[in-house]
Amino acid sequence: MLLPPFHAGFGSNVHIGDDVFGNVNLTFVDDVDIHIGDDVMIAPGVTLTTTGHPVHPTRRADFGRFSEPIVIEDKVWIGSNAVILPGVRIGYGSVIGAGSVVSRSIPPMTVALGTPCRVVRPITDEDLTTRAAGR
Repeated sequence: MLLPPFHAGFGSNVHIGDDVFGNVNLTFVDDVDIHIGDDVMIAPGVTLTTTGHPVHPTRRADFGRFSEPIVIEDKVWIGSNAVILPGVRIGYGSVIGAGSVVSRSIPPMTVALGTPCRVVRPITDEDLTTRAAGR
């Protein structure tokens, strides 16, 4: 289920698994594939963008760009207003904190947050008895 409004550049490059929930104001810049696994939760205002632009201005001439796919593995939770950049893979079961800018891949079963997004801790059985992401 994706709640409106939802925006995608093409839509045909977005591949969504089973039991996915996307809250309002999602933006997918899907110039190449975005793969979202099963049981993924995406909070409001999240952007997944497969396309970026080179740093050097000469390489940006004529709107130079690059595109790399994004993969969100099963059981991931992405917090509000997070931005997922080209080429990122978010591993199974991980949590991305609200407002994070994810420019590198995140390993499975971790809590990651910040700008730039960094892993802050693993997800453990202790998390079965608490509601908060932090310790």
